Amino acid sequence: MTDLQQTTPEEAAVKAGVLIESLPWLQRFRDQIVVIKYGGNAMVSEELQDAFAQDIAYLRFVGVKPVVVHGGGPQISQMLDRLSIPSEFKGGYRVTSTEAISVVRMVLTGQINPQLVARINAFGPFATGLSGEDAGLFGGRRRGVIVDGAEHDLGYVGDVVEVDPQPVLDQLAAGRIPVVSSIAPDLDNPGHSLNVNADAAAAALAIALQATKLVVLTDVPGLYADWPNRDSLVSHLTATQLREMVPTLESGMIPKMQACLDAVDGGVDTAAIIDGRQPHSVLVEIFTEHGIGTEVVAG
Repeated sequence: MTDLQQTTPEEAAVKAGVLIESLPWLQRFRDQIVVIKYGGNAMVSEELQDAFAQDIAYLRFVGVKPVVVHGGGPQISQMLDRLSIPSEFKGGYRVTSTEAISVVRMVLTGQINPQLVARINAFGPFATGLSGEDAGLFGGRRRGVIVDGAEHDLGYVGDVVEVDPQPVLDQLAAGRIPVVSSIAPDLDNPGHSLNVNADAAAAALAIALQATKLVVLTDVPGLYADWPNRDSLVSHLTATQLREMVPTLESGMIPKMQACLDAVDGGVDTAAIIDGRQPHSVLVEIFTEHGIGTEVVAG
């Protein structure tokens, strides 16, 4: 006897209603590419890791083409501490020394990436790991940061300035779920790697793939127009409205909202930041009318 048969008629009707609510979104997103930036609390909680893996597998089973991009700030910090390599931040960016970039690369591509691939593959043999260094996927250039009017060197930290989406498209064509770590080869210094912001990398990849949607997981419910007033949560806004707000945002929120803005400006239909602390927030965002978090559209 199935779960549906064991429930009351009223409970079955509620379940059917939930499934039917997803129908327009299944029609919209079937065969479409959706880029999801994975990070924050969703990455460190075992329960949330499993829920995220289920969401990604579900998308694949219903015909969506998910692409996951991940960072790994907390795990990188833990490993640097364990190895007694000092962590320093300037303007919200991690200063990445020669020692530190080796650790960043090891944690992102050697630890987090295969762990996430394994979790998704527990639900079906679809996920495959990629690095931004694989097959020319990303190309990066070093960047500094302006703090109090002065520019500071960040070491091996860069921006994604080139994207060749073909390695990801090849995996999607084979029916796989690409899981991409946010590290890039230094175009100006062959043989060296750069630590790149995963939000920005996800936006750049979404644009190159002509994705329908970018979803950024974070540790807050969304964008607040008047933080810390929790009644000021913005559920929907245009790129023009967001462009005006970006300079006023808290430093931690700026890279995420800038990524959404860049994606929409680059042709992605919609971009959203959602609360990764909520189990199955990816499915709620994609398959329900009101979604969750803050959605950005062109205009």
